[in-house]
Amino acid sequence: MNAAVSLRHTAMQRLFLILAGLWVGSLCTVGYLVVPTIFASLQDRQVAGMIAAAIFQAEAYVSVAVCVALLLLANALIKHKLDDYRSIRWLILVLLLISALTCFGIIPYMDGLRKEALLLGMPVMASPSAALFGRLHGISSGLFLLQSVLGLWMVWRLSRHPIASS
Repeated sequence: MNAAVSLRHTAMQRLFLILAGLWVGSLCTVGYLVVPTIFASLQDRQVAGMIAAAIFQAEAYVSVAVCVALLLLANALIKHKLDDYRSIRWLILVLLLISALTCFGIIPYMDGLRKEALLLGMPVMASPSAALFGRLHGISSGLFLLQSVLGLWMVWRLSRHPIASS
């Protein structure tokens, strides 16, 4: 393999790792620092919840975009015989499905329940949809935790070995 091709592969692997690391860092920052701080700082839980929902929605869009980019990078690396990315590609697909389900399913459904409650003049947790909202919140939280753990594991796995230039 010539030096230019090897350099390109190394650059693509580094880009993959940087992008994955920044994304997983954003998941951890949003989910385990920013949102808890919002709830700890604001006395009005309804307002805190609305702010948190907007932040999680933005993070979900970022997650879908990053997962698509990582999937494209993984496919390119696999085409160049970097087989470590075969199993990573499946993991990214799972992460993409979680992101898409959250972004286009759960979050909009929860927002709809929240808006419906506001039209009735009450917070969602005092509305007739409170139990459903609570279940969706639990599912969403579980998926976010799973996404965070899988993302951390992916970055850990890819960073434990030197960049291959085969």
